[in-house]
Amino acid sequence: MAASSCSLVVGLGNPGRKYEGNRHNVGFMAADELLRGEGLADWREKFSGLFTKGSAPYGELALLKPMTFMNLSGQCVQPAAAFLKIEPAAIIVVHDELDVPFGEIRLKVGGGHAGHNGLRSIIERLGPDFVRVRVGIGRPPAGFQGDVADYVLQNFDTAERAELGGVVDRAVLAVRKVLTLGTAAAMNEVNAKAPPRNGPRKV
Repeated sequence: MAASSCSLVVGLGNPGRKYEGNRHNVGFMAADELLRGEGLADWREKFSGLFTKGSAPYGELALLKPMTFMNLSGQCVQPAAAFLKIEPAAIIVVHDELDVPFGEIRLKVGGGHAGHNGLRSIIERLGPDFVRVRVGIGRPPAGFQGDVADYVLQNFDTAERAELGGVVDRAVLAVRKVLTLGTAAAMNEVNAKAPPRNGPRKV
């Protein structure tokens, strides 16, 4: 069967009101904003997640928020990709990224999961060759009481919340650049705005 002309954007997060404002849920926030911005139909339950699909200015677009909890995200994304006949290169995953400073957005294709359990699960089910929109949340500040898991499962702090709307808007803009310009050109535009930060995530 021929591959689909549809693109799939996946926003990662954890379901439930207690997680809504968490740093780990910024992917959900971007998916919600993209749904509103493109005027797509409201979410409906499908593929163990919340799903919608419709026409956007740049072609057919499907959005997905896994409701499996973060570490089982692949159990939602893989069935959706199979149903839509979408190859990994046509999947854009929006997720929080510790190794990018808060507020910055980076694009990447392929690679490992760097300790992110949502990416780990998707890679296990689909392989690594999807597009990542890495939304910077930064690392825990000096003196933070707890480990990285505690940090990502906390809500954004007061100063971060004041900027969060703009951060989500930039993540959505990065998604739109991938869909309109193509991945390589979008990476050149988005990633040129800040130098890459090197070194592995330590989790």
